[in-house]
Amino acid sequence: MERVVEDFILYLHETKNTSKNTEVSYERDLKKLIRYLQEQDLTSFSEVTCTDLQGYLNKIKSENLAASTISRNIASIRALYHYLQKKGIVAEDPTEALHTPKIEKKLPEILSVEEVDCLLKQPDIRTPKGIRDNAMMELLYATGMRVSELIHLRTTDINLQMGYVVCHDSDKERIIPIGNVSRNAILQYMEHSRGFFTKDTNESALFTNCSGKSMSRQGFWKVLKGYAADAGIHRDITPHTLRHSFAAHMLQNGADVKSVQEMLGHADVSSTQIYLGLNVSKMRDVYMKAHPRH
Repeated sequence: MERVVEDFILYLHETKNTSKNTEVSYERDLKKLIRYLQEQDLTSFSEVTCTDLQGYLNKIKSENLAASTISRNIASIRALYHYLQKKGIVAEDPTEALHTPKIEKKLPEILSVEEVDCLLKQPDIRTPKGIRDNAMMELLYATGMRVSELIHLRTTDINLQMGYVVCHDSDKERIIPIGNVSRNAILQYMEHSRGFFTKDTNESALFTNCSGKSMSRQGFWKVLKGYAADAGIHRDITPHTLRHSFAAHMLQNGADVKSVQEMLGHADVSSTQIYLGLNVSKMRDVYMKAHPRH
C-alpha cells in the first residue's frame, strides 16, 4: 500500500500541478490511514470498504482533531480512491458515502495599517541585522508572499530595476510587483548588509541568518515576534500575519479579487474572498449607496 501512495503522490505532482505542501499533507494523511488499515489486517486498498473508512474517521474524530484536519483527511482519501478507480486498481469507490464535517471558516488575524507601520519601523536600520530584517518585512508586506517563499528566494529572483520578484512554489512560479519602499529597503540590504552575513560569495540565498545560510521559517518567526513585542502588538502574530494584512489592505483599498488572488498564489478564488469579510463596514456603505431599497 505504501508503494501505491508513493505512485499517487507522484501522479498528483506530474498531472495535477499540486503544491509541495499539499503533497506532504496528503502523504502524511494516507500513511496514517495505512497504519490503521494494517491494524485491521487489511493489506490492499481493494479490500477496504466504506465501513472500514468510517471506522478510521471515527478513530481520528475521537482524537479531538480540528474539523478542517478531518476534512483534509477525507479529501486525501477521496483523491486516492479516484486515482485508484481511474487506474483500475479498485472497481468501486468506497468514499462516496463519507460525510465531510462542516467547517466554520475563521477570519485570519490581520494588523491595521497603523500597526503595520509601527511594526515596520522597529528594526534598527543603523545595523546590518536591522537593515536585513527591515528588508524582509517590507518585502513580505509589499508582496503578500508566503514566509516559505520569502526564505527560499534567490538573489536572481529579485529585479530591482523593473520592480518585481519571482516566487517559486513547486513547479509553479508567479511574478509580483514591488513598490518603491520595499525596493529601496532591499537595495539598502544588498549594498550595506548582505555581505555582512554571507561569508560564501557563491551563496545564492537572498536572505541569510548570522551563519550565512538560508534563514529558516522558525528563525523569521522569532524575528517577527520580537519586533511585534517592541511595537506593543500583543495579539497572536504568526509568520502569515503580514500576508493576511497585505490581502485585506489591498482589497479594502479597491484592488480586485482576481488580481489579489494571483499575487497571493491562491488556486481557488474562495481562499481570497475570505479577506473580503474583514471589511464589513465598507460593504455596508456600498450596499447603502447602491441598493434602491436600502
